[in-house]
Amino acid sequence: MVVTERKSKEARREEILDAAVGVFAEHGLHGASTEEIAKRAGISQPYVFRLFGTKKELYLAVVTRCFRQTLELMQRAAEGKRGDEALRAIGQAYGEQLASDRVYLRAQMQAYAASEDPAVGAVVRDGFGDLVAYVERVSGLEVQDISRFFANGMLMNVLASMQAPAEDWGRRLLEGCKDGLEP
Repeated sequence: MVVTERKSKEARREEILDAAVGVFAEHGLHGASTEEIAKRAGISQPYVFRLFGTKKELYLAVVTRCFRQTLELMQRAAEGKRGDEALRAIGQAYGEQLASDRVYLRAQMQAYAASEDPAVGAVVRDGFGDLVAYVERVSGLEVQDISRFFANGMLMNVLASMQAPAEDWGRRLLEGCKDGLEP
């Protein structure tokens, strides 16, 4: 007889979020299917709805989690650092994340695109606002420097999304972004 371990509701929830981020990254909020998410998570589709209610609520949980993970990435990178040093460390860690994880990047871009939906827009604004507040606090820099930092980060997102670093002009712009992360 094969004995299987019964997973907790929270463990299943995390597995669903892991599967959902990939599906939403590929297809966006409206194109993603809860059937595909359930299949990737190895569970039934009704269980997805039991834990999250609706596909939109699942999407909001994925977006919230992505922003939380980005904030945690920034916090780890800046640990023990302040000012310019903290910004450079955050920029470096973020750039490495973008380069190494296309799912992360695509999920982020899908969230920005879905922000027309009022509930999604609110979650995206809250999450991005938390990132700005943290960078302001840890850097202590003026708003112009903070704006430049985030502008460079968003250009890095766009370049990575279109895989522009494979082009000569893309590499030049990416290098300019990295240089621009230093106030």
